[in-house]
Amino acid sequence: MTQGTLLSRAVTPSPHEDAVPPSPNAAPPREDAAAPRPREDLVELLRPEGCALLTVECQRGVVGPDSALPELAAVAQESGALGRVAKLVAAAHDTGVQVLHAVAERRADGRGASRNAPLFRAVERLPVRQLTGSAAVEIAEPVPVAAEDLVVRRLHGLSPIAGTEVDALLRNLGRRTLVIIGVSANVAIPAAVFDAVNLGYAAVVPEDAIAGVPASYTPAMVRHTLALVAAVTTADEVAACWRRTAVTPSRTGVTPSRSSFPAP
Repeated sequence: MTQGTLLSRAVTPSPHEDAVPPSPNAAPPREDAAAPRPREDLVELLRPEGCALLTVECQRGVVGPDSALPELAAVAQESGALGRVAKLVAAAHDTGVQVLHAVAERRADGRGASRNAPLFRAVERLPVRQLTGSAAVEIAEPVPVAAEDLVVRRLHGLSPIAGTEVDALLRNLGRRTLVIIGVSANVAIPAAVFDAVNLGYAAVVPEDAIAGVPASYTPAMVRHTLALVAAVTTADEVAACWRRTAVTPSRTGVTPSRSSFPAP
C-alpha cells in the first residue's frame, strides 16, 4: 500500500467536501428550520467542562481594517471566517467554555523576536507593526472579549502554543480538548494543531472558522493535513455540541452573552 493510499484512507471527509452547490433557482432555506444534530462523537469530545476555544491572531493588525496583511484580512472577512470566530466565541461565553486569545506581538526594540526565517524578516518591513500595547494587538471586531477570557501573548516563534503559557493554562483548567480557530491556515493554525496533538490534546478544527491565502489553500490544507490529526467540523456543529451539554450559568458562574448561533 502506498503512502498516498494510506493517508487518503486515514482522512475523514470534510463536512462540506461532497456538498452539491445549490441551484440558482432553488428556494432559500427556511430561517426557522431545525439545525442538524451534531455527531455524537463530537458531542462527547466537546463537553464544555473539558473543552477550550483558542482564537489565533484574531487581532486588529492581522485581520482588522488596518491589517499589515491586507490580503489575509480580506479573505478572513469575505469568507465569513472572522464572523464565525466571533459567533463561536460568543457561544463559548454562553456555555461556559474557556476562551483563550493567542496574540502575536513584538517589542518596539525587537528584543527577543525571532529572525531565523524569511517570514520573520518580512514582518519587520511591514508598514503595520504588531507592537506591544498598540491598537494592532487588540482583539479585532466583531470578536467579543469577556472578563473570564485569557489573552496569551507571544514575542517569538510561529506557534500560539509552543513556548507560551497555553499548555500550562489548559492543564490547570483541566481542559483536554482544544478548538482552534482564526488565522492563518498557512502557518499558525497548523502549528497550533500539531503542537496541541503532540502535547496530548484532542484538536478540533471548524474549517469554516479559519482562513489563509490564497483562499483556495485552506480547504486543501484541511483535507490533506489537518484532517489527519484533528477532528474537522463546522462552527455551527461545535456550537450545537456545546449547547447540548452545557451546564446552567449559575453553576459556571458565567453570565451568558448573546449569541447568534441557532439552538440545536
